[in-house]
Amino acid sequence: MGLPVINIAFQTLAATAVKRSERGIVALIVKDSTNALIDNIVYKDISEINAQDWTAGVKDYIEKTFLGMPYKVIVQKVATDALDYNEGLAKLKNKAWNYLAIPQLQNADAAAIATWIKAQRTTYNKSFKAVLPNIASDSEGIVNFTTDDIKVGSKMYTTSEYCCRIAGILAGLPFTQSATYYVLDEVESITEHADPDADIDAGELILINDTEKIKIGRGVNSLTTTSPTKSAKFKKIRIVEAIDLMRDDIRITFNDEYVGKVNNKYTNKQMFVSSVLAYLKTLQREEVLDSDFPIKAEIDFEAQKLYLMSLGVDTSNMSEQEILKYNTGSKVFIKASASPLDAMEDLDFSMLVI
Repeated sequence: MGLPVINIAFQTLAATAVKRSERGIVALIVKDSTNALIDNIVYKDISEINAQDWTAGVKDYIEKTFLGMPYKVIVQKVATDALDYNEGLAKLKNKAWNYLAIPQLQNADAAAIATWIKAQRTTYNKSFKAVLPNIASDSEGIVNFTTDDIKVGSKMYTTSEYCCRIAGILAGLPFTQSATYYVLDEVESITEHADPDADIDAGELILINDTEKIKIGRGVNSLTTTSPTKSAKFKKIRIVEAIDLMRDDIRITFNDEYVGKVNNKYTNKQMFVSSVLAYLKTLQREEVLDSDFPIKAEIDFEAQKLYLMSLGVDTSNMSEQEILKYNTGSKVFIKASASPLDAMEDLDFSMLVI
């Protein structure tokens, strides 16, 4: 009798997907020794920042993050003489956040942070992402920001320092918008890229000057290598946000409503599949997913067959239905397909004048 409960949970998540997408959380790791009583602190509004708690530089980084309108900013402090950021990463590992930025990060240390983010995504199923300076990571979880000499008022910011501003923007954008051509009104000038198109194609998020405004060139992450499981769509930040949200919603709901509560039999697996389908259909109505693309959710026949074979089960004479209904212990193999909608970005326009 668990189906109505899980359906309600999924419907609620799907109906609030767009609103939740603009309530992203930024995690900042900073080196600061101003207030010994602060290890980490969560801000929901820029007005909550106490100038006495931080150096002027760190306070400025937090304020720059809030310009993008994220839902919250978690500021994790590490010692000013720390040789790396491992302590800060360890403390953030079990917190909920979407984008990481480390404004004082040196380029040489970016690779270690990128490796940590990748491990969290692949090994621990976390939807963490990071905005890092000048690191070609070839990963949908890493935004490679590469613009330098960012002038705001009388101050010139480095690439690393302005990663917090980019993280705030990305965390605050809903699914109805992409970061492409997002205007940074406060920026007066930048070191312009010699070949912006080539840099974007190389997986770099850059700022451009359109002669009037400084804006994000295109909302891309660092992924450059595509595969059958990661198409070119995975290069777009907006698409990955939608994919991450769906994975999180389905995984968390399964953990809350099924794990340890429901017998692992075929009918219950099909109940879960039906709930996932209803969730995806609602996302189509909310225009997170393409309503013209046929969505699917089903027990993963191939994965289940391979699992049975690994246990020594002879599947050679079994029908597909027999394999699907076979007792898989505590294992549940489900697969789904859907197509997230992108934003309008590229116009090919022609007009015949007679």
